[in-house]
Amino acid sequence: MFRLLLTLIALAFVPSSYAYERIVLLAPAAGDILIKLGAQDKVVGVTRNNHDFPEALQVGSHIKPNIELLKGLDPDLLIISSNRFFSQQMTELIKAETIIYDPLNLDEILQQVARFGGVVDKQSEATQLINELTDIRKQIKPLQDKPSVVFEVTESPFIIAGQRSIVNGIIEEAGGKLFAPSDRKIAKYNVESVLYSNPEYYIYQVGPMNKRPTPPLERPNYKILSSKVIKVDQLRFSRATTESFKFALELNQKFRL
Repeated sequence: MFRLLLTLIALAFVPSSYAYERIVLLAPAAGDILIKLGAQDKVVGVTRNNHDFPEALQVGSHIKPNIELLKGLDPDLLIISSNRFFSQQMTELIKAETIIYDPLNLDEILQQVARFGGVVDKQSEATQLINELTDIRKQIKPLQDKPSVVFEVTESPFIIAGQRSIVNGIIEEAGGKLFAPSDRKIAKYNVESVLYSNPEYYIYQVGPMNKRPTPPLERPNYKILSSKVIKVDQLRFSRATTESFKFALELNQKFRL
């Protein structure tokens, strides 16, 4: 970890050949880092459900942004979560540089902090933030045994988190083992198989994807569960942000009880 920290600090101080001034943020989770770096004034466009940048223009969803609005903003940098929804052809229409923000674990979040520090000319702030996050991470204690964890994305249809997700990264960092038969971010799964596995912890999110879930232990077919249940906020826990370090520490503390 110490070697990684030195590498990240060195990267944060690599001068950028061009500091971007007009950023369109189509990956909402990345906004947290820009705010922490004090670069929120550089964000000129956001998705329609992003209210963290009141001066920025809302340009539609991350899945289907309004290309004409994007072009009108004349951005020099687009931050996207995937090429799946924002193709190379769309990028060429906007004529802006593109960064993909999709960290799967805490190391990758730190790498993005260092990267963003360079592209917005906030190297000192990035180094300070990396140090703060590393200090939180150092408080996570190793566990003798890895508790099994299921993470419910939606109650109906029943969808759970997969291996390729920040959720898995947080749980692994905390010392747990995610019940994740799929290598995707999320996957539909047989609820009976989860119930029979009887994980030690059952985490379920509440938010836009799972608006009003029934508390798991109140569901008729969940009576066989002896799991400890944890409720989390989808828009905070399930996004790769600097808060992911705090959530990993909090989970680690729960696992140690």
